[in-house]
Amino acid sequence: MRSVRDALRRAPMVNDVPGLRLLKVGDGWDVVRISAEIGLLALAYLRCIGTSVGPVLYDRPNGRLYYAVQTGTATSWDDLPVRHLSTNSWLVAPGLELLDDWFGGGCQLPDDDTLTDTEALRAAL
Repeated sequence: MRSVRDALRRAPMVNDVPGLRLLKVGDGWDVVRISAEIGLLALAYLRCIGTSVGPVLYDRPNGRLYYAVQTGTATSWDDLPVRHLSTNSWLVAPGLELLDDWFGGGCQLPDDDTLTDTEALRAAL
């Protein structure tokens, strides 16, 4: 399994637009998309209780947070106001050099392959 940071480093450019990458989801980790309003509160809660949090990308222009979670958790999100992205999904994301500008700062982008615990995130939401 590759870390999200490593995946961003290797992802192809989007239509030759410098800095934007096409990040494949569902290969080692899935993504849960949450409104920034809810997602930032959940992130603060997870940090406060000391839960290990994996990559969280903040799409400030569109008001969304993307949490990297373990694959195979699709049914865990059915009753929550989130969108689960997995196999055959792609995310347009900035390369590492543009994270602060485009995503309003990579809320959290660990160097390792840590993922956010599904149950902890569900509880936070």
